[in-house]
Amino acid sequence: MSERPSSPVSEPLPVEFAPAAAPVREAVTKLGGQPVWLEEPQWPLSRRTGEPLQFLGQFTLDSGALGYLFMADGDAEGTFEPEGGENALLIQPGGRTPEFVSVRAQAEGPTVGADHLPRPAGAGGTDPDGHAWQFLGGPGIEPRWLQGEETPGEGWRLLVQLDSGRLPFTVNFGDSGVGYAFTAPDAKEGRFLWQCL
Repeated sequence: MSERPSSPVSEPLPVEFAPAAAPVREAVTKLGGQPVWLEEPQWPLSRRTGEPLQFLGQFTLDSGALGYLFMADGDAEGTFEPEGGENALLIQPGGRTPEFVSVRAQAEGPTVGADHLPRPAGAGGTDPDGHAWQFLGGPGIEPRWLQGEETPGEGWRLLVQLDSGRLPFTVNFGDSGVGYAFTAPDAKEGRFLWQCL
């Protein structure tokens, strides 16, 4: 029996998010604004309150699909749990809505703020040891865990890692928290979680 070759691990490139000159209407990676839906809108709802979750951003997958990231605003309980129903990472086109997520056919809703686009982080994009804490995923890019390893399952791939201290908006990832978005091995479903100090 032969082992599958694994991708070599790559050092991630730090990114930051800069204000866009105008609302972004293209299917590109961005934070804030409103989702650019590739299929019928599916706005996820909080399991606790039934209200629409806040849109954090959208991120391109290798296939050209988008992962749409949502999370309950403020001090909502359970936003750190990947299957708690207080956050959601939905994939379009052709994605599956996880069983713990309820959605509404709604194109626009609460957002974290105005559109911001990614760019390479300049000086200060890494910690004193030279490690990036905010970066886009991809082949060979592994998460940098703040606490213990919490990958959702075998073959799940990092889509983006977000550092609450480097975001252009206030998000509640706890004390100096880091958020992790993953896609399933077939890239049809997503999970999000965060860790803090």
